[in-house]
Amino acid sequence: MPESGTNVELPTRTKTDFDVVIVGAGIAGIGSAYHLKTGNPGKSFAIFDEQESFGGTWHTHKYPGIRSDSDLHTFGYRFKPWRGTPIATAEEIRKYMQEVISENDLEKDIHYRHRILTARWSTERSRWELEIEDLAQGITKRISTRFLWMCQGYYRHDKGYTPEWPGMEDFKGTIVHPQEWSDDIDPAGKKIVVIGSGATAATLVPSLTESAEHVTMVQRSPGYFTPGRNRNELAETLRSLEIDPAWIHEIVRRSILSEGAKRTKAILANPDAARTELLKGLSSYLDEETIEKHFTPSYAPWNQRICFVPDGDFFKAMNAGKASVVTDRIEKFTPDGLLLASGETIDADIIITATGFDLLAMGGVQFYVDDKPFDFADTVTYRGMMFTGVPNMVWVFGYFRASWTLRADLVGDFVTRVLKHMDENSLATVEVVLASDEAEMERLPFVDPNDFNPGYLQRGMAKLPKSLAKPEWRHSQNYAQDREVFPQIAVNDAPFVFG
Repeated sequence: MPESGTNVELPTRTKTDFDVVIVGAGIAGIGSAYHLKTGNPGKSFAIFDEQESFGGTWHTHKYPGIRSDSDLHTFGYRFKPWRGTPIATAEEIRKYMQEVISENDLEKDIHYRHRILTARWSTERSRWELEIEDLAQGITKRISTRFLWMCQGYYRHDKGYTPEWPGMEDFKGTIVHPQEWSDDIDPAGKKIVVIGSGATAATLVPSLTESAEHVTMVQRSPGYFTPGRNRNELAETLRSLEIDPAWIHEIVRRSILSEGAKRTKAILANPDAARTELLKGLSSYLDEETIEKHFTPSYAPWNQRICFVPDGDFFKAMNAGKASVVTDRIEKFTPDGLLLASGETIDADIIITATGFDLLAMGGVQFYVDDKPFDFADTVTYRGMMFTGVPNMVWVFGYFRASWTLRADLVGDFVTRVLKHMDENSLATVEVVLASDEAEMERLPFVDPNDFNPGYLQRGMAKLPKSLAKPEWRHSQNYAQDREVFPQIAVNDAPFVFG
């Protein structure tokens, strides 16, 4: 698999450079390009990505053991069968994406090492004017596009979130955020501390124990963990019967989604029972005291993501004496490690801050409408993908409790329908507009913090668009619901206004 792709010279046209520009060559961007190319085959388009290759998260994150925390039968694309294990490595995911790129001749349309600096909507021209920095050549380019498809994710790729603790400058070892892991960091024979309690920490710990002297996960408070086998028996049975891979993919997806929807509904309806069941699932690996002390969260299930532990590898590392968990507050860093609030000290050669993302709305692009600076925090979102006052643009923002790609596929279907409608009726612009009574409604957060509240989201919520207490003016975070609603959206009716 190539580490970098083509960087085709941008064309110069007299009117508009592209019909559509897709920002981001990650899982959402590549999927969106497929939908555009198959659903609107006559459209000219380009994909821009700041990195030197495709993959987004799966390219930029290089920490040990990097893997999906979502089942690839649903995290994979609807249109491309997944043939591997449910939980996959970054390398496997990028190989899968490379196949999509190659099979659909997308390589020529991707422009790597291009950073979007500004996006200016011109009402007069009905175009987006983009200022793009060519990082390879050190020059700035300007292009225009009729439609902007934002698929750049929701966090900074170049830097993770690391809190400031006293004494960090005194630590003699290495401090690194997982996003900033580099190949010159050698964990072999080292004492390693991983600060955090989420999926990244749960991935790092068992992987690091393969060579480290010992790995200690330090968490301020516990999160929910659930072990399970990294296999899908239904998929394996169907493969043994030599069923067509496309049919296997669809059958398994439907099965997983059906069971997932039932599970989510049950958890939300009876969180206490779900909590009991989740903790019971740990008993085959951990004793009651360990579960109570280190794996019993104070919050309800699904208020944050539930961390899947494939084949129980995290717990196996603990039972083998190669890893341990400490639940305490960090008082300060010391030259040799950490001092905790309890007075306990932990020696470390390497400290990894698996402490979350730094949320970044719209990739940090500066937006303008007719030369007036535009803040998305001042907008209201239509179903989490369009925004009041912003013409000819969609944003792919996935699900927290289901695979991100599920949302990308739904948005892809919607966009291709909108573009067809515009072509068939000779329309140049589309935007969403609040009705007069809606304009007076209370503005609510993009995501209800009582429903889902991880730290990275709470830290960055003020940067995100607003919602209303109406289904169409919020991101539902419910794939089962969206799967029914999205195909029925009447693109020729309110709240859509065309010009």
